[in-house]
Amino acid sequence: MNISQLARACQTSTDTVRYYEKQGLLAAAARQENGYRSYAPAQVEQLRFIRGAQALGFSLQEIRAILPLLAQGKLDRAEIEQQLQTKMAQIDTHISQLQQLKTELAATFASLRCTPERTLVTEDAVAADSGSGAGAAVRKRSFKPPLP
Repeated sequence: MNISQLARACQTSTDTVRYYEKQGLLAAAARQENGYRSYAPAQVEQLRFIRGAQALGFSLQEIRAILPLLAQGKLDRAEIEQQLQTKMAQIDTHISQLQQLKTELAATFASLRCTPERTLVTEDAVAADSGSGAGAAVRKRSFKPPLP
């Protein structure tokens, strides 16, 4: 199968396939006499694994660490469970950070004291600092109205 057939089979682009090859995630394809890449069925499965892992939130670096285990047949259920639990914990942390940011945005919005027509001056709108640094950054910046 050539590169376009592989890309189509895995619902990705030929550029993505080439990128994965350059990054060492996908084994380099054999070359036909005409120079075209020729992919084996095992590479289809490998590309599907890479794309599936990315869809689950795994980075290419994380996938790169998993691929040798998969190739050696050492990716057992316990290892898969550990990888998934680690990813879920990372996602929980990210959700918590996003919730904190949302709270700070809401506090900043609620603290606006100027009328909508007036140019914002940060002394009029200071967010509570919850530790993320966003509130402190707002307090340190000062927006001045443009000169006429």
